[in-house]
Amino acid sequence: MSQPIPVTVLSGFLGAGKTTLLRHLLQAEHGLKLAVIENEFSDTPIDGQLLGSAPVEVMTLANGCVCCSIHVELERALYLLLDKLDSGELAFDRLVIECTGLADPAPVAQTFFADDELCSRYVLDGILTLVDAANAERHLQEPIAQAQVGFADRILLSKTDLVDAAHVEALSQRLQRINRRAPIRVVEHGCIDLAELLDIRGFNLNADIGPALTLRPLLPAASTPDRIATLVLKSDKALDLGRLSTFMERLLDEHGNSLLRYKGVLSVAGEDRRMVFQGVLRLYGFDYDSPWAADEVRESVLVFIGDNLPEAQIRQGFAEASH
Repeated sequence: MSQPIPVTVLSGFLGAGKTTLLRHLLQAEHGLKLAVIENEFSDTPIDGQLLGSAPVEVMTLANGCVCCSIHVELERALYLLLDKLDSGELAFDRLVIECTGLADPAPVAQTFFADDELCSRYVLDGILTLVDAANAERHLQEPIAQAQVGFADRILLSKTDLVDAAHVEALSQRLQRINRRAPIRVVEHGCIDLAELLDIRGFNLNADIGPALTLRPLLPAASTPDRIATLVLKSDKALDLGRLSTFMERLLDEHGNSLLRYKGVLSVAGEDRRMVFQGVLRLYGFDYDSPWAADEVRESVLVFIGDNLPEAQIRQGFAEASH
């Protein structure tokens, strides 16, 4: 069986520059054979020829990249691309999915966890969210725009040339309060180093908790206007596996639909290896990772990005899981 095809999900509010970034991806000298699934709600489609009457239309571009315009559910387009790949009709080694500006990335991400065949043939590499620096304050009044930021593995700031440095700094602080896991990068007219976009491995089950905990301390928000926020839990005490399981089951049962993304690296009592887990809403996975080094401080860290999570209740539940 060949290696799974890495999938990048491109999210962002209307007018943030997703199509401009897609053009850069398709035209860059990277030697990759990209497939792009583009939905019909784009305000400026990649190519007008794609928007025909067929439910799914596929066109190969001159450089070998593939564009797929869909008017049906995502699963059908994914299977269609696999059929064409397996038959030799198409050749591609990566897939980019552009969400509509008003779309929640969660159902797209869940597609790659919920279907066994899609799980085996594709691997979700990362969610990229574009944020329009000039209009972010207005956009972020919408819960869906906050959710797009919360789901991101990379936050890409566009149109920074239209605002001053103080505005960019204040916006960056706000975005970090929403999502502390995702690095923030600037996109200039759709151009950015492809290394920032590909091979992110944001959904790999490993002990890399991401840059969330190495960021400079955030300035306290006088009154945060955002429903979505990051909650970081830490403990230097070993965790009791039974109590930890009870804590997570209760959290998912009560707040699963509000947990956008979460990841943890845990020190479990009586276990020499790290336990790692991560999830999207109610779908999650966990495993044991590398052993703790003899001279290493064993610290458990959980990062939750959620919608109006009850912080005090969650902190208390986590504290009760300590051994």
